[in-house]
Amino acid sequence: MLTNQTLTAISGIRVGHSTHLQGATGCTVILCPPNTVGGVDQRGGAPGTRETDLLRPLHLVQHVHAIVLSGGSAYGLATADGVMRWLEERKIGFPIGQNTVVPIVPTAILMDLVIGEPGIRPDASMGYAACEQADDNPVLQGTIGAGTGCRIGGFLGLERATKGGIGSAAIQLEGGVIVAALVAVNALGDVLDEQGQILAGVRTPDGTGYAGALTTLRSLISTPPPPVTNTVIGVVATNAQLTKEEVNWIAQMAQDGLARAIRPAHTSFDGDTIFGLATGEVASIGVNLIGAYAAEMFEQAIRQGVRSATSLAGVRKI
Repeated sequence: MLTNQTLTAISGIRVGHSTHLQGATGCTVILCPPNTVGGVDQRGGAPGTRETDLLRPLHLVQHVHAIVLSGGSAYGLATADGVMRWLEERKIGFPIGQNTVVPIVPTAILMDLVIGEPGIRPDASMGYAACEQADDNPVLQGTIGAGTGCRIGGFLGLERATKGGIGSAAIQLEGGVIVAALVAVNALGDVLDEQGQILAGVRTPDGTGYAGALTTLRSLISTPPPPVTNTVIGVVATNAQLTKEEVNWIAQMAQDGLARAIRPAHTSFDGDTIFGLATGEVASIGVNLIGAYAAEMFEQAIRQGVRSATSLAGVRKI
């Protein structure tokens, strides 16, 4: 069994957080070892992303240098500027001529603008700071980094929501293959436990239990839709040798883990985005097996993010 059961169990991957508790927001940076192949899969109707098109098959760039997960809605995309500056200072990036590199830093954001002190958003300085904090120790989880402002079932207000956060999980398979996930849990729907019961979600009016997202949404059919602020974003990674097409495939399969842990998932109000990474350290044991465990690890990481979260800015933990 792995002693480190988080994303940094994969050799060469480093994770850093930048957190603003008063603003209830932050960002999380995943720094990749050389020649890490990247991919992506996006579901739902409200994504906020940067540099995702280049991750798809048939496009030129094969390798990524970092992934950023950020709060702040579209404002949070600015965190990638700081990550690019940090990488460029170290000459890490796609080579252009003899003296220039362009760091490849795909980024996804979640909506947390309605929680915390208004006007505080993750920016380039926070992205740079997260790089400075990045290491290969077990990933810090809960109300930190991109998980700082995460909520589950927040469509009836902060007092009816449950606190979400950053979660991670990892497993070692045959041949030394490791599959791992890291996720920021900010879901519209309920998070379900291993038995399919509600672990976190929209609370009952008296706050003593969970009302059930599906039941609550049915009760709102005849009323104007409430403001919604959601999206689950994350990464699945392996140390196996995979092609760009296969990395996209494991990201796609990981969405099944999201759908098993969250009900409903991939709504028009969600921008659920999962990045895929393959560092190529060991031989592959087959994309289907790796993809199946990517879904398992993403599912576990979602629950871990909820269980690790602490109350903040009027949103209570489970």
